[in-house]
Amino acid sequence: MNLKLIKGMRLVVATHNPGKAVEIDALLGGHYAVVTAAGLNLPEPDETESTFAGNALLKARHAADRSGEVALADDSGLSVAALDGAPGIFSARWAGPDKDFAFAMRRVEERLEEVGPDDRRAWFTSALAVAWPDGPAVVVEGRVDGQLTFPPRGDR
Repeated sequence: MNLKLIKGMRLVVATHNPGKAVEIDALLGGHYAVVTAAGLNLPEPDETESTFAGNALLKARHAADRSGEVALADDSGLSVAALDGAPGIFSARWAGPDKDFAFAMRRVEERLEEVGPDDRRAWFTSALAVAWPDGPAVVVEGRVDGQLTFPPRGDR
């Protein structure tokens, strides 16, 4: 089994989000022929893991095994100390069916007002997984610590 990522090879990005596919393709710098899970008509798996790394691996493994090709997936989200780490792995759900992250941030602000502390410590976690069909996988995770500011600045 070839466990290398070779420039020019096709890589399945395990997403149904066209914007995310464009971002990942740009980050990969044109080194791979990116195709999405949506483009291959692969179903989205239920994210049943309890960590970002677990969900990224689940999605990469799902796409790799069903496509027969190397697959890359991500999972990420915002965690807030005063909310006991919420929304965390449920960040996308807090954004609702339209994935409106301005809405999600309004929910975070409302919950912080309910619990009352001045603690605005938060962190963003991102996990990436690459899985080979019926083979190994590599998972990496990073975290950026910071502090929430309201009202939000910027539009991303």
